[in-house]
Amino acid sequence: MNRHRLATAAVVLGLLGSLTTSAWAGPHARQAAPPDRVTRVSAAPGSATALTGYTIQSTAKVSDPPADISSPGYPATGWYPAGPRSTVLAALLANGVYADPFYSTNQQKIPKADFQVPWWYRSDFTVADTSGRTSLDLSGVISAADVYVNGHQVATAQDVTGAYTHHELDVTSLVRSGTNTVAFRIRPNDPDKNLTMGWIDWLQPPPDENMGIVRDVLVRRGGPVALRDAHVVTRLDVPSLASADLTVKAQARNDSGEPVTTTVLGSIGTTAFEKTLTLAAHETRTVSFTPSDVPGLHLTSPKVWWPAGMGGQPLYDLKLTASVSGTVSDTAQQTFGIRDVQAPLNSDGARQYRVNGRRLLIKGGGWSPDEFLRWDRTYVEDRLKYALDLGLNTIRLEGHLEPDEFFDLADRYGILTLPGWECCDKWEGQVNGSESGEKWTAADYPVAKASMAAEAARLRDHPSVISFLVGSDFAPDATIEKNYLDALKADDWPVPVVAAASDKSSPQLGSSGLKMTGPYDWIPPNYWYAKREGGATGFNSETSAGPDIPTLDTLRRMMTPAELDTLWKNPNAKQYHRSPSSTFGTLKLYDDALTGRYGAPKSLTDYVRKAQLAQYENVRAQFEAYGRNATDSSKPSTGVVYWMFNSGWTSLHWQLMDRYLDQGGAYFGAKKANEPLHVQYSYDDRSVVVVDNRHSAASGLTVRATLFDPDGTQKYDRTVTGVKVGGDGAHSTALTLPASVPGLATTYLVRLTLSDSSGREISRNVYWLSSRPDTLDWARTDWYYTPTTSYADLTGLGAMPQIPVAATASTDTSGATATTTVTLRNTGSGKTPALFTDVHLVDAQGKPVLPVEWSDNEVGLWPGETVTLTATYRTADLHGSAPRVRVSGWNTPERTVPAA
Repeated sequence: MNRHRLATAAVVLGLLGSLTTSAWAGPHARQAAPPDRVTRVSAAPGSATALTGYTIQSTAKVSDPPADISSPGYPATGWYPAGPRSTVLAALLANGVYADPFYSTNQQKIPKADFQVPWWYRSDFTVADTSGRTSLDLSGVISAADVYVNGHQVATAQDVTGAYTHHELDVTSLVRSGTNTVAFRIRPNDPDKNLTMGWIDWLQPPPDENMGIVRDVLVRRGGPVALRDAHVVTRLDVPSLASADLTVKAQARNDSGEPVTTTVLGSIGTTAFEKTLTLAAHETRTVSFTPSDVPGLHLTSPKVWWPAGMGGQPLYDLKLTASVSGTVSDTAQQTFGIRDVQAPLNSDGARQYRVNGRRLLIKGGGWSPDEFLRWDRTYVEDRLKYALDLGLNTIRLEGHLEPDEFFDLADRYGILTLPGWECCDKWEGQVNGSESGEKWTAADYPVAKASMAAEAARLRDHPSVISFLVGSDFAPDATIEKNYLDALKADDWPVPVVAAASDKSSPQLGSSGLKMTGPYDWIPPNYWYAKREGGATGFNSETSAGPDIPTLDTLRRMMTPAELDTLWKNPNAKQYHRSPSSTFGTLKLYDDALTGRYGAPKSLTDYVRKAQLAQYENVRAQFEAYGRNATDSSKPSTGVVYWMFNSGWTSLHWQLMDRYLDQGGAYFGAKKANEPLHVQYSYDDRSVVVVDNRHSAASGLTVRATLFDPDGTQKYDRTVTGVKVGGDGAHSTALTLPASVPGLATTYLVRLTLSDSSGREISRNVYWLSSRPDTLDWARTDWYYTPTTSYADLTGLGAMPQIPVAATASTDTSGATATTTVTLRNTGSGKTPALFTDVHLVDAQGKPVLPVEWSDNEVGLWPGETVTLTATYRTADLHGSAPRVRVSGWNTPERTVPAA
């Protein structure tokens, strides 16, 4: 986030309360079952067995010496079970120690003092055969840990420190046949003091600051020669894509005290290769295979990996085996993709990404893990599927670099990722002036470099990863930058490195080519069309109009009746579920705009329906403006990251969907704007534009634009035929609406339709506009918003009569997936449309069935018009209930119909 915004000390103090990294249980997760107390370690050479879980306890309650605690048979009476990736607080929540921290202000009641002392993590594992070598492989420790095995200390907290550093501890001499014990004494976390993770102003920070172990701890077994760091360097011929060269690399390490001759065998598909080498005692040497010595590593017609919507996502597998005297000593495997990423600066100094030679507009969202870093693969996969449904192509991770499975899923679905370090705490403490985060000591530099090396090695083979941002709000200084770049180079980092997410430069990398000019709070839809500040020019790394009020269903799950009453009645009230930042503590800017444009809310229900309408128009405008300007010859837009894609808790802002995966105006506004072939209105010059987000061009299109008073009286109608538009994000102007239309009401509706050569409607877009536009005071722009001096008058929508919408629905179930088909019809007898008609799939109790993928939603229907929508979801999420469909809208009475 743009945190020079944290200009005051009060804001800074509020922002950094939390550290992050590890697992998360989704909104439907049940209380975690106690983990298997003993991990059975495989004896196979090359095996890496993850510890299945821990028992944990505060050092304030344990006075026994570490030698006893870390020995087999220690009676961990009264300790709490924890999963294999768990913060302290995540484990305590799973054990029911505290009430739901996502509801009301429950989290404030959790005592922070409990987490200001170290905590013990203890786990047992069994080894049947001790003839091989054994090591502990770990990362994801927050913030640091003393490590003990079978009563002996094997590492100190000075050695194992930092959330991202990777450690391999040889414990061969300590491991015995049968039960073994590993214990970690986890140090408290402070993101201002430790190179870990912090939440900044996203949410109320967790009281434990995410202290714990949030990635798998592996027990590795092998022989005298270990294989590490296996990866593939790919070079794709661009633009032909006709061939690719692969270079395979790995480190062969002799862990014995004697010289060893080893044979390394490898394969990629049907191509096999082999090399024999002799290693001196404890020697490590790079083993490489290139097309010059293995012709099969020169591929003709390679299977090229593409982002979603641009092509397929094929992946290759590398397999390596090291043998000594015919006996397997170690194995390694790595999945990779073949693609080329370039990101030069254009003539305006903006970074322009190209994948496999094709330019693309980065359309993304800022990712948040669960606040307590609880990993739930299904929940993560659901959110990534939502990204595709929204037409997004990129996820940005500002710190909080998720486990390997996240990037595996991104590879599989073709979602690009922009990982990088975070702002506003220790990571930028050396360079961020007056913001939070302590200055670095000599001990911090090697931790930062080791963190960079570990993440580079982990991420480099994922084709979804297209950059690493080594700074966020600030760029690193010369020393830090050199350390990062040296680590990246040593790890064969294959894609562009960016100095910062803001418009900063570093000595070697130069300009970032990105901007972080906001906004982060409410601005009107026309803001996005100005080619200045956060408007649609260049690459905006994080931006939105701030608050995203969730649906009424979700609000009732996260706030008390009294809090909900305050939500709609008091714009000046501090909202705990917005942000710890004083800048974003209330909803005043947002609420003033909602009242000024739509009229004062009359009830909670009225407040929420106006919020959904406002969020739809604003999010749609943001993506439409960037989409329209992407191929401009002057100051084109090259990227936009919605801040944020999702929230790590129950939030009132910065989210395209809520914690429970419910969808409202923000979600469907983004989905509409990013349609593959899309017709849209321009708030700046009234042009009606067709944008083609597909690769292929389109021709023979028909665009129709019709203007109506809110009561449905038609005031203007124009049809343009023979419209054509190029692919890859090109746009074509079909017509321009007149500056004034005689007799048109102050508040009016615009209906745009796009039809193909056969007359089939392929895009429909309905706008609510005013002849009195929103007026911005650009001269008073702050880092987080631009003031609005007068609001568009949309109050005329409040006079629209209630219009009945008939609905019928049926459901088809195929195995684990169900599809509900809903047909809506405006049955009104007059001429008034049903505006913003929303359909929610619910169970027999009226609770939303989530996640769900709708073909479209929040649609406008004119009298006699019919639309058919489909909803696809997991049958299991009905929990045995018959599906029902709840229909409501801006001027449509709510009703629920069966959908079995």
